[in-house]
Amino acid sequence: MTRIEHNIITPLPVADADHDVGAISDILGFHIRLAHGAVYRHFIETFAELDLTQKQVSVLWLIDDHPDIAQTDLAQRLRMDRATTMSIVNRLQARGLLVRGASLSDKRKQTLNLTANGLVILATAKKAIAAHEAWLQSRFSKREVKLLMELLARIHE
Repeated sequence: MTRIEHNIITPLPVADADHDVGAISDILGFHIRLAHGAVYRHFIETFAELDLTQKQVSVLWLIDDHPDIAQTDLAQRLRMDRATTMSIVNRLQARGLLVRGASLSDKRKQTLNLTANGLVILATAKKAIAAHEAWLQSRFSKREVKLLMELLARIHE
């Protein structure tokens, strides 16, 4: 295996017996899981003071980008089930970060908007995301970041 550093391919250190995973190292899903774990751990460290999860940040950000978004539309755009979305919205509302309202166009739907405190927390979260993204993207060239995003999109779209 190799590791790309600043567009120079260098061999990875030889794994010692404690890190040798054998044939699993040939499984793409295994590497995706390891990569996800590393990114998630860094995210948790970066966001420890904010006490927000990745999904909560995504919800706040999407509501900010789409004021009066219906809770059902939020769930659909973030590809989350209704129960998970409701749970996240309930937690964020309990923290005073968002408010629910009645849709003017469809009385069956609830709209979501950020509170003033939600806007402040989101602004802080966006700075933390910028730091997190800089850490992650520093492992790749700009071309590789673009390619990686395209390749990962093939999996989740």
